[in-house]
Amino acid sequence: MQNNNNGYPSRLRAWTTVAILMVAYVLSFIDRQILNLLVEPIRRDLVISDTQMSLLMGLSFALFYTVCGIPLGRLADSRSRRGLIAVGVLFWSAATAACGLAKLYWQFLLCRIGVGVGEAALSPAAYSLIADSFPKEQRATAISVYSMGVYLGSGLAFLLGGLVIKFASAQGDLHLPLLGEVRPWQLIFLILGAAGVLFTLLMLAVREPQRRGIGAGVVVPLAEVGRYLRSNRRTVLCHNFGFAGLAFAGYGSAAWIPTFYIRTHGWDAGQVGVIYGSLVAVFGCLGIVFGGRLADWMAKRGRSDANMRVGLFAAIGALPLVVLFPLLDDAFWVTVVMAPTVFCLSMPFGVAPAAIQEIMPNSMRGQASAIYLFVITLIGLGLGPTAVALVTDFVFADDQALRYSLLIVTTLAVASSVVLLSLGLKPYRESLNRLQQWGTAARQDDVPHEAQLSS
Repeated sequence: MQNNNNGYPSRLRAWTTVAILMVAYVLSFIDRQILNLLVEPIRRDLVISDTQMSLLMGLSFALFYTVCGIPLGRLADSRSRRGLIAVGVLFWSAATAACGLAKLYWQFLLCRIGVGVGEAALSPAAYSLIADSFPKEQRATAISVYSMGVYLGSGLAFLLGGLVIKFASAQGDLHLPLLGEVRPWQLIFLILGAAGVLFTLLMLAVREPQRRGIGAGVVVPLAEVGRYLRSNRRTVLCHNFGFAGLAFAGYGSAAWIPTFYIRTHGWDAGQVGVIYGSLVAVFGCLGIVFGGRLADWMAKRGRSDANMRVGLFAAIGALPLVVLFPLLDDAFWVTVVMAPTVFCLSMPFGVAPAAIQEIMPNSMRGQASAIYLFVITLIGLGLGPTAVALVTDFVFADDQALRYSLLIVTTLAVASSVVLLSLGLKPYRESLNRLQQWGTAARQDDVPHEAQLSS
């Protein structure tokens, strides 16, 4: 069944694909972010520092997520994207369940690496599926809806973590058949792993859309992908590192805001989970969908750089907010300011991958998306939480100085994004024109000449 948009899948099929992929993204982010609310019980049981904990939260996951993402992105450009995602979900779900069995720090570290490897299969393939399911003027919104999974998953992670902590305070440790005594924080990893395995059945409802657009159906040599990226290096660098600055601020703050509430404002973890989890789920989803709708609205009115421009608007809006919230002494006003902060920091993460789809030939989209994810994940998730922890541990050497660590790290990151995204607007427009030239060359020859790619 097709719609009238030049052979794209029907609206029902296309949006069903987005909904299923979004559920996968929700599960991945619950697995990824649940640690943020479980800092204290995991630190206590494994006897580790803030910096060691931050490696579990970020770098151990992000390093292997990024390294594995590029070859998996290449597979997404030439193999079944649905099958790739299903295998990835099974792998990360098994690794998540294994986290719940870890007794030692190094065991937990290895399991988090496994989660990163599995999750690397999801987004490059998902972006490619969505781009082939929707016309150009609807892609930013569609990818933004998929990307809502980031904030639904993170919000649910905090809510679920908060409920588990409340349950733990009432029930204590549990005894499970075969596994013996299990801490409440371990139980949540076992449940999440089982949920992910069951989810793979839903992937049967996803159908591969026809690959379309410039370069569709062509297997491009890796060297050619490299040449094309180099010809667009200014765009790629400003885009990837500009959005990475916002990811650095977003991941770095999200990892430590629950602990900030606990240490600075005296909240308990259950209270943080419910309130902050709700803020992330509601305002994160509103922000990311608003960003996508705004970009599509601007594109229909002739703004070819709409996706990049929305990222710039978000960075400018977030800058005064990340300065303000750590300095407030009243937890109520911190929470009030947190709502627009989450909204602004979430806005770019539907339009950022949509921008990549617009400047790349179809046969390079998965690989370019994987490189984008490599940069933002390694910098954002890999370094963001650790940067905050390092400033707390080694600059201030005081757990109670966490608010100032958040202030310094997030402000510098967002300010760098404002600069890089503003510098990237013109190169982005030039890359859109270069894609058309590449398409013309591709129709004239099997492989475009390097001379026709020069910038």
